[in-house]
Amino acid sequence: MDELVNRAAPPAEALVVVDMQQGFLAGPEAIPRADRLAEAVGGLLDRARRAGALVIHLQNDGPPGAVDEPGAPGWGLPLAEPAEAVVRKTTDDGFEDTGLSALLTDLGVQRLALAGLLSEMCVSTTARTALSRGFSVVLPHDAHGTYDLDDIPATVVARVAEHALGDEVELVAAAVQVGFVTPAGTRPSSGDVW
Repeated sequence: MDELVNRAAPPAEALVVVDMQQGFLAGPEAIPRADRLAEAVGGLLDRARRAGALVIHLQNDGPPGAVDEPGAPGWGLPLAEPAEAVVRKTTDDGFEDTGLSALLTDLGVQRLALAGLLSEMCVSTTARTALSRGFSVVLPHDAHGTYDLDDIPATVVARVAEHALGDEVELVAAAVQVGFVTPAGTRPSSGDVW
């Protein structure tokens, strides 16, 4: 996966938005270029909603004192709409001890798009588990992000995380190249938390 694919990806039945929480997008603990990331993810959300695709927001429950501690101002999901599924998690893996796999499987999802934070942690881990459970995964290059690490810029950290996922993940250059379709199964009740 040395090159970004600069063409439209086959449509996904679901969009899984990973940890796009207030504290990571604004304020002193925001990631670099959070506004650009929010714009790219917002475009994915718009297209997924219009197509009737399943939209799932992963919400990390951080430890006491963390920006994403449950109930703290930074814990909120500013891009989520009330009718969209929220899956709360306590680890990097959106599948571990959550209802994510059942939700996707029950709705007949075979292909999902991933976007969000942090590239080398929750996005990468969730992508790997999705692949191991038989889902196809598309990851738009401009729709995930992370922090700078010491002397390594966030853009490099994110690109290395993409490369480490290998050829099983379909990496596309831009979020605008990802389309969506309605999944075959029945939708969850609005606002369900899994």
